[in-house]
Amino acid sequence: MGTGESTQLSELRELIARWTPDDGYHQTAIPSLYLIRYSFSSTPESRILSPSLGICAQGRGEIVLGEEIYSFAPAYYRVNSLELPISSRILDATSTKPCLGLRLCFDPAGIAPLIEEARLTAPPQGPSERGLYLAPTPPCLLDAVLRLVRLLRRPVEIPVLAPMIEREILFRLLLEESSAVLHRMAETDSQPQRIAVALVWLRKHFHEAFRIDDLARRAGMSTSSFHQWFREITGMSPLQYQKQLRLQEARSILRNDREDVGTVSRRVGYESSSQFSREYSRLFGNPPVSEIGKGTLPGQAATAHFDF
Repeated sequence: MGTGESTQLSELRELIARWTPDDGYHQTAIPSLYLIRYSFSSTPESRILSPSLGICAQGRGEIVLGEEIYSFAPAYYRVNSLELPISSRILDATSTKPCLGLRLCFDPAGIAPLIEEARLTAPPQGPSERGLYLAPTPPCLLDAVLRLVRLLRRPVEIPVLAPMIEREILFRLLLEESSAVLHRMAETDSQPQRIAVALVWLRKHFHEAFRIDDLARRAGMSTSSFHQWFREITGMSPLQYQKQLRLQEARSILRNDREDVGTVSRRVGYESSSQFSREYSRLFGNPPVSEIGKGTLPGQAATAHFDF
């Protein structure tokens, strides 16, 4: 890492520390930008990661997608253009040296117009079509992100300048090796774009039973090709993805609505509450009954989400 990039990273770390006085996931005056601070290490936490850019300014962590492990370190960034079921954890964070980072959400629909305007060509297909990419952050991308975070000190400039800088950040991503993740989503009738259609359907109908053949037809693919591409991009099968969605929704209901386990299991599509309890405990490490009301308790300790 060069001296200039080290200076950029140092300033980004200081800004994040200034705007995150306590542990947690902090939404900023820029609606798409979140700043993150955690002063403790964590056990693996499962959730759905929406399309976004994440940058680590301080600390270490791991993201698991399917059977692949992505190791995060300072000055690394990750980008994904699909909703992906991941597990992640924070490593070696302390109160004197917390884990610091940011997350910038974006709409994948904005990718294609930018590619067309800049007349960018798609990169060659790589050995993997996984929907997540992790790499060291190039100085030009880090510079744009730093300018976006600086706007928090000048709120009057945010409405005009933030959208311009966010567009520049997306453009910078399209110039990097990570652009394959974004380009594939912008190509008309590309396989990742077709898988995205299936993911949207699953998100809306996660509580319903479905046949793989029907979901493949909905995506405009053969069953065998659909299976192959779904697993290649998400790291799991459609049924495993649906299970993740059901259990994520169940955790939210248990923590915030204070409903009993049997009712929640039926709401998310399980016919057997015992099967629900087994699968919930396997994914989250705690039985569902222990989660009831957690989200509504005052002073509840923050759950560490290493998704930047």
